[in-house]
Amino acid sequence: MNKNKIINDPVYGFISIKTPLLFDLIEHPYFQRLRYIKQLGMTHLVYPGALHTRFHHALGAMHLMQLALEHLQSKGHIITKEEEEAACVAILLHDIGHGPFSHALEHTIVEGVSHEKISKLFMAHLNEEFEGKLDLALQIFNNQHPKKFLYQLISGQLDLDRLDYLNRDSFFSGVTEGMVSSDRIIKLLNIKDDQLVVEEKGIYSIEKFLIARRLMYWQVYLHKTVIAAEQMLVKILFRARELAANGEELFATPALKHFLYHDITESDFYNEPIHLKNFSLLDDHDIMCAVKVWQFHDDFILKTLCNHLSIRKLYKLEISYETPNPDRVNQLTQKAVDELGIDEEDSAYFVFTNTINNMAYKTGNGSIYVMMKDGSLQDIATASDNANLEALSKTVTKNILCYTKF
Repeated sequence: MNKNKIINDPVYGFISIKTPLLFDLIEHPYFQRLRYIKQLGMTHLVYPGALHTRFHHALGAMHLMQLALEHLQSKGHIITKEEEEAACVAILLHDIGHGPFSHALEHTIVEGVSHEKISKLFMAHLNEEFEGKLDLALQIFNNQHPKKFLYQLISGQLDLDRLDYLNRDSFFSGVTEGMVSSDRIIKLLNIKDDQLVVEEKGIYSIEKFLIARRLMYWQVYLHKTVIAAEQMLVKILFRARELAANGEELFATPALKHFLYHDITESDFYNEPIHLKNFSLLDDHDIMCAVKVWQFHDDFILKTLCNHLSIRKLYKLEISYETPNPDRVNQLTQKAVDELGIDEEDSAYFVFTNTINNMAYKTGNGSIYVMMKDGSLQDIATASDNANLEALSKTVTKNILCYTKF
């Protein structure tokens, strides 16, 4: 069978699958599951075109890895064929641990276990199935390979994951502020002292990359309506789990039912293979199928939230640097109690506060370094003459107030 395939991608054009191992991994059920997990959670409720998937993104990141390795090799850096394939495998599988609706339900379905940790578990299982062919990829993914720049291409502040998702999310959402010159940035990557760096003439492209990331967070990832929809989905799963714990019979697919009716600790998830097996069967369809059915459940809170999500009657959400006024929160809470006829304890499903954070760039460990013409390295924040970059390195925390509209 010919396994050297090409895929037509709307962002980059043709993407090549260059080795049989990459083809076999893409064909595996673990990876095919990503076709049914939206990259941007509930963002399509704001930007209707944002229906692209983790499958798209993983292939795009692999493509950028192929380009980056080719350019680094053209500059005289030694990267073996084995390392090239392993780096492509590592970035292809970097998001394989995402659950339904990506970040929206992270830590909700499996509390305390990040998608990065689940990705490592999936990769370890695949390595057993493929008889050790992922050994080198796992070394790179876990930052245990001697060539540290390979890990930095996968996980860093200027990694190929970010380069792909900014352009891809911008393309599908229609928010053009997220577009970055990934091709130019890749051509200006270099290696100095076993560290991934950007050549000095790439400073302005990196500035644009960091600013684009900040804008995409506020305009897309942390858009107030997106947050409202994702918070509602989280509350739905929380209520379903609460009912399940009290012995209520809930409709759910077998995989979803496994997580609703079992109290699974982080240790359980790592040590009992049944949990990963059920997780590998979960995607967006499990959640939305349940939401559609739960609209007609006897529990008032569950059916109300599910109905509201289905018809896009989302929470009203206010974002501010200031902490929400306690008196106003109390007034909204009392209104929910009166209007809905619920206990004050249950009002937390309809009125609540939280915080959101945005930091476009983190100085220190893992910084983006610029290689100056004299060969010295400088952090992009100091190498740039753009004063705004210093501001981008600060975490911006905002408070949110969610409440149901009556």
